[in-house]
Amino acid sequence: MKKLWLDIGNTRLKYWITQDHEIVEHGAEMHLQSPADLLLGLMQHFKKLNIQSVGVSSVLDLGSNQHIRQLLQRLKVPVICAQVHAQYAGLSCGYDQPHQLGIDRWLQVLAVAQDPSKNYCVISCGTALTIDLADGLQHLGGYILPNLYLQRDALIQNTKGIKIPDAAFDNLQPGRNTIDAVHHGILLGLVSSIEKVLATSPRELVLTGGDAALFAEYLQAYQPRVEPDLLLKGLQYFFSQHPDNKA
Repeated sequence: MKKLWLDIGNTRLKYWITQDHEIVEHGAEMHLQSPADLLLGLMQHFKKLNIQSVGVSSVLDLGSNQHIRQLLQRLKVPVICAQVHAQYAGLSCGYDQPHQLGIDRWLQVLAVAQDPSKNYCVISCGTALTIDLADGLQHLGGYILPNLYLQRDALIQNTKGIKIPDAAFDNLQPGRNTIDAVHHGILLGLVSSIEKVLATSPRELVLTGGDAALFAEYLQAYQPRVEPDLLLKGLQYFFSQHPDNKA
């Protein structure tokens, strides 16, 4: 049985096709603020795959999500859109108003926080760097920081007379020129923030997102676990626990 999983973020649309719990196809494209148009272009391809069900994670507004759902109904299969709940599958949300928590963060915590005896720190190293904490099945809330590139862009825009071209975030040593000082300083700040959180409250560290491997290199003391498809795992778990799931 083939299933389609969609992750619609602020800038990119990702999809996975799974069969018998194995990923058989994966794609990711920038949607340029028009995810529905991008999805429309993919629909013919999805129709040919004999998809049996669809699971969706979307950070878009209500109107955009309704449009996405209408498009997916053309596949004539069950469509389940993940939502943040005050409590779901035993996991309690730490936000006072659960709907304000990003669905991507919720699914990533849901993917790992299934053992009441363990404490977790789940970090997504994507467009923003998000940190979520969970004690057993209780989500505690978290932190959102600008990622490496957002911080660099802010410096470029707000620092007169200093040109900061792209360069590698490759070490934490003091920079011996302005370009290295910027890149090493930004990386140091984010790594130090993570270390502060972990020092305050030791817990199992799970990293995901495009820069997860980079941060793992500097957080080896905490034995990080890198999970490239953590959101997919959370979406699959959400789907498996959903009362309307007939798969």
